[in-house]
Amino acid sequence: MIVDVNVSLSRWPFRRLRGDETPELVSILQERGVTQAWAGSFDGLLHKDIAGVNERLAADCARHKMLIPFGTVNPKLPDWEEDLRRCHEVHHMPGIRLHPNYHGYALDDPDFARLLKLAADRRLLVQVVLKMEDERVHHPLLRVAPVDVSTLPAVPGLRLMILNASASKSPPASASAFDFAMLEGITGVAKLIDQVGVDRVVFGSHFPCFTWESAEYKVRESGLDESAARKVLAENALRLLR
Repeated sequence: MIVDVNVSLSRWPFRRLRGDETPELVSILQERGVTQAWAGSFDGLLHKDIAGVNERLAADCARHKMLIPFGTVNPKLPDWEEDLRRCHEVHHMPGIRLHPNYHGYALDDPDFARLLKLAADRRLLVQVVLKMEDERVHHPLLRVAPVDVSTLPAVPGLRLMILNASASKSPPASASAFDFAMLEGITGVAKLIDQVGVDRVVFGSHFPCFTWESAEYKVRESGLDESAARKVLAENALRLLR
């Protein structure tokens, strides 16, 4: 059983990707044994009509039951509280996916802190994406620095997941979980487990930006025992979702 906490629907703005049509993405994931995938939307990065982004995401996920929608909220746009409410009450999403660097705020921003508080009050799982691709391949007109997590606030009762982090000497203690899509080097998953504990590591592929098999190989080459592998592949994510 594999729960992939980090996939995206729609089109990456700068190139076509294998799997950027939802039926194709679902087929690829199912062929590789993924039973559930948590999906955000590429449209959430640059579109201003966030309500439309989330409505399309919810509709796509409703057609493919293995996909779990994680809506976009941009606290720098007007009426973002309504976007959060609709994610929860209208689309019945279990969580949201945030892109602070694309939306222009740091993690010590008061609006971000308020968003986290409201999400915790609604018992929503929050995913914070630190970057979408290596800065060396950014389009020259859209160079986006990775998110600095050093100022990540601690919010009581909040379940918060960090996506697309690179290796760090001091992972934020307030985060509930980390994926490993952008970790590089031999036995990277095992090293992350040593840093944060086996109960805080989840399987995230960043597909279709990244080749899905890359995440699978990172688990395999880290030599995890059966119990640890089960937790990373599915159990930790399902526990957080509940």
